[in-house]
Amino acid sequence: MVLLAERMEHVRSAAINFLVPAGAAFDPPGKLGVATVLADLITRGAGDRDSRQLSLALDNLGVDRDESVGAVNMRFWGSTLSRNAPAALDIFADVIRRPHLPEDELEPVQALALQDIQSLEDAPQQKVMVELRRRYYPSPLSKDRRGRAEDIEGLSADDVRRQYRRLFRPNGAILSVAGNIDWDRLKAQVERLFGDWPTGEAVEVVPAPHTPASAHVHKDTEQTQVSLAFPSAPIGHPDYYAARAGVGVLSGGMSSRLFTEVREKRGLCYSVYAFHETFKDRGTLIAYAGTRAKRAQETLDVTVGELRRLKDGVTDDEIDRVKAGLKSSLIMQEESTSARAGAIATDWYYLGRVRSFDEIQAAIDALTPAGILGYLDRYPVRDLTLVTLGPEPLTMPE
Repeated sequence: MVLLAERMEHVRSAAINFLVPAGAAFDPPGKLGVATVLADLITRGAGDRDSRQLSLALDNLGVDRDESVGAVNMRFWGSTLSRNAPAALDIFADVIRRPHLPEDELEPVQALALQDIQSLEDAPQQKVMVELRRRYYPSPLSKDRRGRAEDIEGLSADDVRRQYRRLFRPNGAILSVAGNIDWDRLKAQVERLFGDWPTGEAVEVVPAPHTPASAHVHKDTEQTQVSLAFPSAPIGHPDYYAARAGVGVLSGGMSSRLFTEVREKRGLCYSVYAFHETFKDRGTLIAYAGTRAKRAQETLDVTVGELRRLKDGVTDDEIDRVKAGLKSSLIMQEESTSARAGAIATDWYYLGRVRSFDEIQAAIDALTPAGILGYLDRYPVRDLTLVTLGPEPLTMPE
């Protein structure tokens, strides 16, 4: 297991962040959603504490905490006063290594997971994004953490325990801590808690051959949800920050191009934005617009037009605005123990090292209009995957 820590002397708190390669991509066929069920069930009793005792112990330490499931990793996070961090880490070690996974808690966990799936029908923006990723990414990266209702209903406690035994191991896991901590004491504690954790068989995400496919999901509504995806530069690539800057020009606030051209000038939609998404081996630019069905085709046309218009040039003012936004995010991250614990773990997962503040700031300072145009030459806006949700399908503009 990799241990990372960053001392932040100016704070009185500490954040603990675990990444375990046990995300939705590892859900077996016929058991889609088991990662989400495991992430909930794993906190319902561990070590010598039952579910209630575990919650009380963390609450008594003032731990703000969360568990989440991503495509590849399951994340466990907790933040508390630095003096309480060692006791909190002891409890997290029980959760990670000695969970009860009680059978009598499985049914309520399944019920919550099913409610999460059903809630998608009332959240069309989320639903269209699920459908976009399912058609754009190769398996198993295309799996949604929610899984399928019929699979979750059929899960047994043994299925969940089997998934835990298969995936929870030190090799591939990352523990990051940020805050007012002492490195030597932390390292000694982690050695005591995890030093005898047996390694397991390494598992890797191996994307299958895949060709993205556009699609329309029929839903009899007055609104249409429009989502688009196309290749971009992944983290670690020389063009990564140029890609982030391009997205910032498109969707970096109320002065951005998509907001100005699609919403403000034409009044075509109630929501429009773009963002950058990355895996280790691929990056993606994703755009979304929600609009009235009658104006959906026009919304799509104008949105795609703005994506393609980036290659015609970016102004110095737009670059300055993007730089200011990226630097603000960087500075705020430096002031948050939770953000720093997450950032150093993410860096290690993607890059095998932790980037310094100065390195990231230098990459931001180096952004220029010419750099973005160079990125667009290498990653042009083409081969777009379009997924829509609404009463009628749309046609991709030429």
